[in-house]
Amino acid sequence: MSHNPLLVLEKIVKQFGQFRALDGVSLSLSPGEILGLVGPNGSGKTTCINVIAGLYRPEEGSVFFNGNKITKYSLTKMAHMGINRTFQVPKPFKSLTVRENLIIADQYAKRPHQPLEELLDFVGLTAYASREAGSLNSSQQKLLDLARALATGPSLLLIDELAAGLNPSELDKMAEKIKHLAESGIAILLVEHLLGFINSLTKRVIVMNAGKEIFEGDLESAAKNPEVNAVYLGG
Repeated sequence: MSHNPLLVLEKIVKQFGQFRALDGVSLSLSPGEILGLVGPNGSGKTTCINVIAGLYRPEEGSVFFNGNKITKYSLTKMAHMGINRTFQVPKPFKSLTVRENLIIADQYAKRPHQPLEELLDFVGLTAYASREAGSLNSSQQKLLDLARALATGPSLLLIDELAAGLNPSELDKMAEKIKHLAESGIAILLVEHLLGFINSLTKRVIVMNAGKEIFEGDLESAAKNPEVNAVYLGG
C-alpha cells in the first residue's frame, strides 16, 4: 500500500440552507487502503461521499485526487478520472440485462478494467447475466451496483452501505471481495452501519457526528472514547 494519499479532503463545508451537513471535514486515503466512515444517521457520511464523487459541490474547502484539485469537477469527469461509487439503494437500468448494465458503464468511463465476464464472475452474477436487472433481488442488485462501478475502472471506490440486508454468509463473501479490491490497489472509502463488517476489513475508521470527524483510529479504541460512546454507541 502506498503512503502517498490518493484522496485528500481539506476542511469541507456543505450546507443545505442553514443546515451544515459537513462542517469542516478533513481526511486522506491512500491507494490500496480501506477507510471506514461511521456515525449515526444524519452525521454526514453519505454527503461526504456525494461531495467526493462530484454529486454535490461544497461551499468551502478543497478535494484533491492524485494531487489535483477536483473540488468543482462534475460527476462525469470524476468517473473519467477514476472515481466511482455504489449507492445505498441501487438504481440499475431495470429493463436492461445485467450484462447490458455493465456494457453501458464500460462505455461511460472508457478506463482499463477487468473484462466484463470476469467482473460478472467476481460478483457472482454470471448465471444472471442475461436476466433483466429489475428481476434481481436486493442483494443481487447491490452486487450489480458494485460491478457497474468496477466496470468504469476506478482507482478510488466509494461504497455506501453495501452490506445492508446481506445475510452472514453474503457478508463474509462481500468482505473478501472488498479486501481483494484493496489488494489490487484500489482505495476504498466505506460507509457502513455494521461495525463488525467494518472491523473485519480495516482498523482505520473515522467516526462522524453533526458533520464533523470526532475520532480517527480503530473501532476498539473508538468504543472507549467518551465522545464516540455518547453520540454513537448509546453511552
